[in-house]
Formats: sequence, C-alpha cells, structure tokens
Amino acid sequence: MEVNHKLLQEERGEQGPLCKDPVWFRRIVGRLVYLTITRLDLSYSVHILSQVMHKPQEEHWNAAMRVIRYLKGSPGQGIMLRADSDFQIRAFCDSDWCGCPLTRCSLSAYMVLSGNSPVAWRTKKQDTVSHSSAESEYRAMSDVLKELKCKSAIYIAANPVFHERTKHVEKDCHSVRDAVKAKLIATRHVRTNEQLADILTKALGSSAFHYLLSKPGVCNPHAPT
Repeated sequence: MEVNHKLLQEERGEQGPLCKDPVWFRRIVGRLVYLTITRLDLSYSVHILSQVMHKPQEEHWNAAMRVIRYLKGSPGQGIMLRADSDFQIRAFCDSDWCGCPLTRCSLSAYMVLSGNSPVAWRTKKQDTVSHSSAESEYRAMSDVLKELKCKSAIYIAANPVFHERTKHVEKDCHSVRDAVKAKLIATRHVRTNEQLADILTKALGSSAFHYLLSKPGVCNPHAPT
C-alpha cells in the first residue's frame, strides 16, 4: 500500500488533473480517519491523504481507491491481544526528516506495545522544521518518552554537553535525559528492518510492510493458512 509523500507535489508546480468528485474523496478520507483508531496499518496512508482534502487531484483519488482495495482484501485484519502477554511496556519511535515536500517539516511516529500487543500509536507532522535528523528524532522521542532508537540521538541523550547545533532542542533533550536518568526509560538501538515505527512514517514495499505488520500481532484470522 505505497501511498507516499510523492502525492504532495503542488508546491513544485507538478499539479495534475483535479479529482472529479472532491466531495466524495473527502467523505472517503474522513471515514478512513476513524478506521485508524483500530487499524494502525492505515495511519501513514491516511496521514498523507488527509493533507490534500482542500484540493484533491486525480492521483489522490487513485491512492484513496488503493487503500479501499487493501481494506477489501483484508476485512478481518486487526490487533490480536495475546493472553500470554507479560505486560512489559515497549515503545518504538521514528521520524522522517524533512519528509514533507511542501513544508519540509519532519514526520514523527511512535508505537507503544504492552507485551507484544500495540496499545497506542500515532503519526504526526512536526510543528517546526528540524535542522538535523538527530533533532527530528529527538522530537519523536520526546513525544513518546518510552524508548530511544537512533544512534545519534542516543549519543546526545548520554552526553551532558549541549553542542551549538542542538541548543534549540535543549528542552526536548532535558526531558529525555531526565527520564533516562530516572530509569523511566531505557535506550535501545533498533535495526532498520526491525523498526516497527517505520510502518507509520514511510511507504514500504509489500514484503517489508507485511513483515513489520506481523511483529506487533496484527493479523487477519480470515486469511488462508
């Protein structure tokens, strides 16, 4: 379900034909927004589509139809809350640095799991432009304050000296470092192919998408075995 930031091209002067029925497009996307409450696999796609509600183009309509076809192909897919969960809280966070072609704001996302079951997730565009990938990652970590993921951000978390290029994120740094010091969170580096939050920040290929989707226990009981 490769709905990505390439759909947002108006600022670059690459505007395509307008959607023939923008009202119906808005109704479809509005319904999809409600589905993201239980379908975390839709979060990224719906986030992208919801940004073009004011002036949808034909390619946006085609992307929305692709999401609908995906839903029709997996009507029973949902979150399996495992009975053997140890209830240990884990969190994955990620950011797509300057990913939005319109504003150059980064995209933050996180997924919180109780045991192996997802209990909270979010995809959100950051309010301001980040000057570095480390900064955008720190903002994502500040949002979730559960577990750290990126090597550069982990280094800043452990480093008591604030360098010139990170002064503008000092507040986020302090909040994360204080949580680390108080042992409320523990820092772990997560390999790219195991980063669950990637499903909320990037348009992934089919194999990577379904692999990551299976990790937090999202399954379709109606699928053939």
